[in-house]
Amino acid sequence: MAPSKRDLQLTTAAGGRLTAAADGELEEVRLLDAYEENEESDVKRNVEGGMKRVQLSVTGMTCSACSNSIESALKALNGVFSASVALLQNKAEVVFDPNLLKEEHIKNAIEDAGFDAEILREPSVSGRKPQRALVGQFTVGGMTCAACVNSVEGILRKLPGVKRAVVALATSLGEVEYDPSVISKDDIITAIEDAGFEGSLVQSGEQDKILLWVAGVHCEIDVQLLESVLTNLKGIKQFRFDRNSEDLEVVFDPEVIGSRSLVDEIEARGNGKFRLRVRNPYTRMTSKDTEESSRMLRLFLSSVVLSIPLFFIGVVCPHIPLVYALLLRRCGPFQMNDWLKWALVTVIQFVIGKRFYVAAGRALRNGSTNMDVLVALGTSASYFYSVGALLYGAITGFWSPTYFETSSMLITFVLFGKYLETLAKGKTSDAIKKLVELAPATAFLLVKDSSGRFVGEREIDALLIQPGDILKVLPGAKVPVDGVVVCGSSYVNESMVTGESASVLKEVNSSVVGGTINLHGALNIQATKVGSNTVLSQIISLVETAQMSKAPIQKFADFVASIFVPTVVSMALLTLMVWYISGALGAYPESWLPMNGNYFVFSLMFSISVVVIACPCALGLATPTAVMVATGVGANNGILIKGGDALERAQKIKYVIFDKTGTLTQGKATVTTAKVFTGMDRGEFLTLVASAEAGSEHPLAKAIVEYASHFHFFDGHPPTKGNQNQGVESKFYGWLHDVLDFSAIPGRGVQCCIGGKRVLVGNRKLLTECGVLIPSHVENFVVELENSAKTGVLVAYDNDLVGVLGIADPLKREATVVVEGLLKMGVRPIMVTGDNRRTAEAVAKEVGITDVRAEVMPAGKADVVQSFQKNGSVVAMVGDGINDSPALAAADVGMAIGAGTDIAIEAADYVLMRNNLEDVIIAIDLSRKTFSRIRWNYVFAMAYNVVAIPIAAGVFFPWLGIKLPPWAAGACMALSSVSVVCSSLLLKRYRKPRLTTILEITIE
Repeated sequence: MAPSKRDLQLTTAAGGRLTAAADGELEEVRLLDAYEENEESDVKRNVEGGMKRVQLSVTGMTCSACSNSIESALKALNGVFSASVALLQNKAEVVFDPNLLKEEHIKNAIEDAGFDAEILREPSVSGRKPQRALVGQFTVGGMTCAACVNSVEGILRKLPGVKRAVVALATSLGEVEYDPSVISKDDIITAIEDAGFEGSLVQSGEQDKILLWVAGVHCEIDVQLLESVLTNLKGIKQFRFDRNSEDLEVVFDPEVIGSRSLVDEIEARGNGKFRLRVRNPYTRMTSKDTEESSRMLRLFLSSVVLSIPLFFIGVVCPHIPLVYALLLRRCGPFQMNDWLKWALVTVIQFVIGKRFYVAAGRALRNGSTNMDVLVALGTSASYFYSVGALLYGAITGFWSPTYFETSSMLITFVLFGKYLETLAKGKTSDAIKKLVELAPATAFLLVKDSSGRFVGEREIDALLIQPGDILKVLPGAKVPVDGVVVCGSSYVNESMVTGESASVLKEVNSSVVGGTINLHGALNIQATKVGSNTVLSQIISLVETAQMSKAPIQKFADFVASIFVPTVVSMALLTLMVWYISGALGAYPESWLPMNGNYFVFSLMFSISVVVIACPCALGLATPTAVMVATGVGANNGILIKGGDALERAQKIKYVIFDKTGTLTQGKATVTTAKVFTGMDRGEFLTLVASAEAGSEHPLAKAIVEYASHFHFFDGHPPTKGNQNQGVESKFYGWLHDVLDFSAIPGRGVQCCIGGKRVLVGNRKLLTECGVLIPSHVENFVVELENSAKTGVLVAYDNDLVGVLGIADPLKREATVVVEGLLKMGVRPIMVTGDNRRTAEAVAKEVGITDVRAEVMPAGKADVVQSFQKNGSVVAMVGDGINDSPALAAADVGMAIGAGTDIAIEAADYVLMRNNLEDVIIAIDLSRKTFSRIRWNYVFAMAYNVVAIPIAAGVFFPWLGIKLPPWAAGACMALSSVSVVCSSLLLKRYRKPRLTTILEITIE
């Protein structure tokens, strides 16, 4: 099979033996995705409103005129909403209204146009879930500035079925959310390529496609053997093999064959000839970055090699009489040196510099302009003027100076700048590369026999691990995926994921995280989360999504980019006219003119300098490069930032609202007091309370169950028997009562039925609202607990108050220092909790917070956040539990403690992996330093253009004699964008403030 240009996208020839893949089958939206725009296009609404999509194979097309004629015929049909024809795929795709048109009518229309058509039936999807919008990631090659980004985004967003499209210049990646029932990945790639850019798929949410590297294919016979194996393998829907890259892309049915079984079958049926490895999409992205840098280096070196002879001809050879005499010899109408210059520069201009013309052409074709337009314009002006001067001299005998070397040096310097820029941009994505490298390439799978006994082990690709696999992790090896220890014990270094430097003991039933390092003993773990579900993959996904996002400040650069090139071209024309007209009117002496020059040549050089010195790239790179570096630095410090907009808001924070339990406190509540006020036995009382609380996820509930468990099993009290077949799942089934009608009441407590009688466990509000009387002596006892910063939990059984538990949750050791540090930074800390006022105020006093909002329901926490937002202040919320998620979502900046629940992490903008409040300080400090760096980038980029353009235009030439040759202007332009990227890279030197120096931080 001949490889397609889209080396990551499947292609199918009409009438071929490979079945067409149903795009989007078994695809899932990526976990922990960023907050996304909910705007949907009219096209999407029309499709959901009853439009239908059909694909047809079309034969007989020979050129683009054929495909255009078919498209015209289809669009002329009444009821056709959109129609696209792919010439290379021999396929047509039509979205139409089934109430006005039938599939057969569409087929007849194609046949009436003179082509053969056949409707492609979708594979049966009975029993499948309805398809959801998918997120695909695509490489977009050839972008040079923000104008290119705007152009690609505009084109993608106009495609039918595309809900959202974001393109990042710094990473050359685009992320597209699309409806697979309306548009396929092929269509998206085609749209990118039709816009004049290079497009390919990096990855998407689909679970039934795998990209493999195949070793052992040396000739056409090997290719045929591989095709034969795949064709005869059950469950294979489509495949494509690229001989150049040795990549095999397979679409398969996961209900018939798994990815590991697929690899095993290919290797086995190939009689051991083939060896397969799964291609990691991130590794492929890294290789593409390396290829881009290498390509730029080759172009630059080629230009240098051809420019060196030009330098010798113009500078060195005039001092060598013999050589100079040969160069001055006339050969036809021109001298020998003219012929050499013309030939060398032509190669530089149109072969090496072809990329500038191609990029400029696609920009103009899309109605936009970019840096390539300026380079192509400036170098072309210099080249064609020089050619014109030679021809004019040959005809008239009047020889004007030529400027061939200007064109060659311009292209050389610009390529040098582009090479440095690609190197620097590659450095900004080091964070993702380092995260990817944390995962091991292979793992040791323990093999079982038919009876379930372990009979051996085999080394497999880590990307082929499946949930439930038992894996062996040797001392010093990396844990391949998330899992649970089933055998052995060891200490594990989790610093690369959580940022915690201390090693963690792992025993049987302990959870482990993929990418961490096993330090001592051997561990057998059972894989629980693999692929994109692992913690490491989600961290990578978060960092990647953050780097893809745009900070609001980027809108300024996008606006400037949209008008930059037309403005510069207008200024260049104005420069040309002013200098030329001034010279013609005698406004400046002829002594300023170059030897054998004239006013036009003199003016043209100023104009070319203006064109080539202006640089929109620096503006376009100012924000995204800094955001990329900052998100990477944050990830290295255990702080996951979900986007540039969150990063921008964080530097303006005025209020930080802390949840109490699990955020300011350690979340390790312990029962300090258990008092029974009736004749109930103490053991029975604790069993009653633990049975009621076993179904709650609240930290206080867990503390009660743990205390009761300790009391029963270590204080010698006999367990109470209960029905083990019902009730809440717990490891304490042996002694807990059967619980019915359990319900957790936010901000109150829990209620349930035990033994046919109602049990209430919670605060005063719960008991009062349920009609339970609280005696005065019990009230006094609870008040004493609350004044000592303990939480009083009241217990009622059968509408009678039977006892009180006192629970203490110690503060985190750094809480007091962090609160004081925030005050020093000009940020006001607030505490909000569902706990009673006395306990809340006692805790707040201990930590140093003066503003306390107590007895607040979960929904009320969001109201508290909004109350501080009324005056336009930026509010951050720091929380860890499900009850904090509304407030996290309502806050301008939500910060979830990493040890918290998944729902809280989903709702937050920042995830603090270390569960350390010091990271709140670091997050704000990092965001402030990042946007300080962005402002400096913008100042430099703007100042560069404001100062450089007047100098290039010759504004200061009459007084200071400063004249910038075009080649020097090109060098300045090339280095300007490099300097901005290097400025952003300085953020990699960021050092988080130490706990001992936090109090020295002052507001800027």
